[in-house]
Amino acid sequence: MKDNKKDNKKSLIGIIILLIILLCSIIGTAIMLKQKNNSEEKKDLAYTELIKEIAEGKIEKIEMTVGSTSVKVKEKDVEKEKSAIVPNIEAFMGLVQQKVAEGNNIELIQKPVNPLLKISSVLFTLFPTLVMIGLFVMIFKMQGLGDKGKVYEETERKTKVRFDDVAGLDEEKEELIEIVDFLKRPEKFTKMGAKIPKGVLLYGKPGTGKTLIAKAIAGEANVPFISISGSEFIEMFAGLGASRVRKLFDRARKVAPCIVFIDEIDAIGSRRSSNNGAESENNQTLNQLLVEMDGFSSEETIIVLAATNRPEMLDSALLRPGRFDRQITIPAPDIKGRLEILKIHAKDKKIADDVNLESIAEDTAGFTGAELANILNEGAIIATINKHDEIENGDIEEAVKKVTVGLEKKARVISDKDKKLTAYHEAGHAVVSRYLPTQANIKEVSIIPRGVAGGYTMYKSDEDKYYISKTEMQEKLIALLGGRAAEKLVLDDISTGASNDIEVATKIARDMVTKYGMSDELGPIDFQGKEPYEIQLFGENIGDKIGQEVKNIIDIAYMDAQRLLMEHRDKLDAIANTLLEKEKINEVEFNQIFER
Repeated sequence: MKDNKKDNKKSLIGIIILLIILLCSIIGTAIMLKQKNNSEEKKDLAYTELIKEIAEGKIEKIEMTVGSTSVKVKEKDVEKEKSAIVPNIEAFMGLVQQKVAEGNNIELIQKPVNPLLKISSVLFTLFPTLVMIGLFVMIFKMQGLGDKGKVYEETERKTKVRFDDVAGLDEEKEELIEIVDFLKRPEKFTKMGAKIPKGVLLYGKPGTGKTLIAKAIAGEANVPFISISGSEFIEMFAGLGASRVRKLFDRARKVAPCIVFIDEIDAIGSRRSSNNGAESENNQTLNQLLVEMDGFSSEETIIVLAATNRPEMLDSALLRPGRFDRQITIPAPDIKGRLEILKIHAKDKKIADDVNLESIAEDTAGFTGAELANILNEGAIIATINKHDEIENGDIEEAVKKVTVGLEKKARVISDKDKKLTAYHEAGHAVVSRYLPTQANIKEVSIIPRGVAGGYTMYKSDEDKYYISKTEMQEKLIALLGGRAAEKLVLDDISTGASNDIEVATKIARDMVTKYGMSDELGPIDFQGKEPYEIQLFGENIGDKIGQEVKNIIDIAYMDAQRLLMEHRDKLDAIANTLLEKEKINEVEFNQIFER
């Protein structure tokens, strides 16, 4: 902290000095401009006339300032002084001295230049250079590592994270326990001849707990935890990223044994290229990271943990043995893990006795730990706004909708025409899904706007899925296009309300063809991420065939959605009319309509 205060004080002094120089320059410039203006305004004697009068002996006094082109002269027998501009001072002085030598009685007064004006003139000339130097010094100082890469000692509250605080990752914790053991007792492994694992790569979708588990390792091992984001290495000045890497690892060596955690490592660890500019700087930074990881000695107990959401982007050199030896997937939690996470985040909150955390865990399949924490936090906020003494089931249900769909906008005024369109659109989704075996059960249908959506159809997410079949993806497309199909069937028109459905459906169909090889026409080939010339290797006009196959899949799904709605038109009308009447239908009410 003292070093930071000293650096801030130095920076402040530098800024003040620059401001003083700027002020002096402005004052000097103002004086010079004023003198120039005055001389121009008072010029009442032309230079040719002045020379003539000097030659004729009519001038008795000449007054001038050194370095100035403006002179004041007094003519004989005339009280008022006159001003003139001398274009060539040396020639003028030569003429005056000649006339004096010839016997002319001319009083020549030469005033010294104003010191402030002289200093200001010099400063004004140097100011741009001084400003540039100052800015470069400040920028390079700011670009340095400084106190980035904070060391969180065990004595500080921020690092009191243990494996008990990390829920839903039991297998992953077991794999990392030996890292903790190594940090605590490295000699036990080195005596056996085992080499220290230098790096561990944690990858998974955002919010799954990569940073949390890294802190837990440091907390369990009771060692310093140096954390920095990969994006902090990226700079516009060549060499600064590599310099920052060196400073980071110099610091790690001083506090070893320790953990260095690099979040978003794909920002600096992406595949190297031969491009110039930013790509070249990125390559230098990555190369320096590789050098530092290779430079660990056996006595330096430093473990590098890195996290990324996109492991496929990383350079292969990072993943070879001796660098990031271990790669651990941090998945979204299963139902057991979600329940454990909810229990951890519910500890410091007032939860009503009738709130069933197991039910919440069942209804949040696919949610990450961060999303579950956000749901309980939003539930606490909603309960406070509603003036509840405790967080109730309704508060948590509203929080789930707020997180997944958006904020409810009851006050928005909607025309009857738009209400009818929205009612049939959402009813189309719901009815089609009801007759598709692979689709989840309907939990709620609403035409009350939420977020950017005019209405929504919410499904029960009570099953953890690790694989999705082709049939399920095809039926998902039918469900997505059910809203557009209902608009066309009932209103004989279509709207912009289906734009997001179409976007999602197009991506699914494209992935089916290019990523999962689910096209009978093109076969099990991965086209995704390939360059055009690579795709052409599979045949002529292959790009056109891919596009046509994607279109065929969507066309078939749209026709199936229309067919199902025509077959069950009575249910479509019943759901839509109920929505127009009540604006919202829950699971029980929805199922009752189909039991009639």
